[in-house]
Formats: sequence, structure tokens, C-alpha cells
Amino acid sequence: MTLPFLIFLLAWIVGMIGTFVPAMPATLIIFLGTVAATLLDGFQAWPDIPFLLTFAVITVLIMSVDNVASAWGARRYGGSRQAMWGALIGGIVGLLPVIPFGLIVGPLAGAFLAELLVVGKSVQDSLRSAWGTLIGLLAGIAAKVVLHTLVGVYELWRLWDPAHSLLK
Repeated sequence: MTLPFLIFLLAWIVGMIGTFVPAMPATLIIFLGTVAATLLDGFQAWPDIPFLLTFAVITVLIMSVDNVASAWGARRYGGSRQAMWGALIGGIVGLLPVIPFGLIVGPLAGAFLAELLVVGKSVQDSLRSAWGTLIGLLAGIAAKVVLHTLVGVYELWRLWDPAHSLLK
């Protein structure tokens, strides 16, 4: 195992654990581990710049999965457009550190309150939209686990170089 391999492995493990910790930028940690490992591995403009730019775009997409998935879940379970926006805004508000479990409570409360107060739906229908938000949020977390695993396995494969192992 080389130093770049070990640095990325550490960042990847922290990122994988962080996938389940609200407000922890797990995908960003994995991306920064990739950048550090690439720089330590003897950065070359080609192919490293296209690789890092591609991975930066993938990172932004993965980071948006939570909010998009919770909004989709609200809509899928009968929520209105306002519930989708409520879930999205609630997810952003949930990032505030003063709200315990904000990334879970925020989208749920946002969808529920939007349906109840803005659209005027019943409590039962508003709860159904909030339930859909939770389903979407859990689906988003599952998608992030899969994507983080794929990215990690690819990067570890890319960095694997037994000929230059630190453990010789």
C-alpha cells in the first residue's frame, strides 16, 4: 500500500461513516481524499485534470441526492409542488447545527407544513407527504452509499500499486 492509497482509504472510510451522519460532508471528504491522493501520487496534467474535473461534477451530483430524493418522495406520495419545495427548503434549514437531526426533521417538517399551511390539506394528507419525504430521504442515503462505494472501489483500484508498497 502506498501513501496516496492509505490517505484515500482513510478519507473514504471517514466519508462512508459520514454518509450516515447528518450535516457531515461525506462526499466532499471522499473527493478531497481523492485530490490529496492524486497530488501525492505524482500529479500529471493528463489524465489527472480530466479525472478530477469529472469527479468534481460527480461529487456535486452526489451531494444533491439527499434534497432531490426527499422532494421526489414527497411528490411520489401525493405531495404537491409546494410540498416538494417545503421538503427542499426544510432540508436546507435542517443544515443549521441548532436543529437536532435537522437533515431528517427539516425535510419532513417542510413538506408537512407546506401541505398543511400553504396548500390547506388535512393533517392525514400532510403526514402522507411527510412520510414520502422520509422514504425519499432513505432512498437518497441508500443511493449515496452505493455511489460512495463505487467511487471508493474505483479510486482504490486506481491507486493500488503493490510495487511501491510502504509495507515492504
